[in-house]
This record gives sequence, structure tokens and C-alpha cells, in this order.
Amino acid sequence: MAAAGTVLGFDYGRRRIGIGVGQTVTRSATPVATLLATAAGPDWTRLLALVAEWRPTGLVVGVPYNADGTPHDLTLEVLAFASALGERTGLPVHTVDERLSSAEAQATLREQRAAGRRRVAKADVDAAAACVILNSWLERN
Repeated sequence: MAAAGTVLGFDYGRRRIGIGVGQTVTRSATPVATLLATAAGPDWTRLLALVAEWRPTGLVVGVPYNADGTPHDLTLEVLAFASALGERTGLPVHTVDERLSSAEAQATLREQRAAGRRRVAKADVDAAAACVILNSWLERN
């Protein structure tokens, strides 16, 4: 269980990293940003600036697994990202199984678009997936 306060959630990808912010008291999350990533890794300068801005009490990273529970191609890379995130911030990092988070985020955004929201961009899906990951963790903690 994390201390009461703000928590940042991350949906890691090789091209983009979606970020959401949540509150442990209200147990709700909202999208914050999507950062670009390169072969060299995340944009640590921008990522750490967001951590400094939001001053979270903890961080949550979604870890991908295949439908049968076996490691996904990105599993080890995401675990390395989570470890580096903890080392660079000094904050506790929690991981959650993120199976189907992107599909859930896409469905939610499609519903919003049908209700009149603008076109859904890939960056929207990444930040929304971070919220799905974060909400999953908030429900359990």
C-alpha cells in the first residue's frame, strides 16, 4: 500500500510512454502526457520533470504479459525501465499486469469519440492506457 497522495502511472512503449496521474484517496486517474521514446530510451529529462512537477508518493508501471501469462517481448525491457525509474527518482515503483490495458483504453476513447470528442490519436491511447494501469493498481491498494 502506498502512502496517501499522488501516484504516477506509466504505459511503457519503445516509441511512446503514456503517463497518468492518480490519487490514492479518490482512487481515480486522469491522463497527463505521452512522451516520445527512442532507441536510446525514454526522454528522462521530461519524465523526471513530470515527476518533480507532480511530486508523487509512488510510481506504477504496467508490465506486459501474453494472454497465457508468459512473458511478452517487452516484459524484461519494461522491468528494466521500472528499475531505472526507481533508481532515478528514489520513489517506490509498483508493477501491475497490463494485459489488455491498451485495448480497454482504445474502447473508452472510441466511446468518447462517438459522443463528440475529437479524433483519437495514438498518444491519447498511450496516456489512457497509463490510466487503466493506474486505476487497476489503485483498486487493489
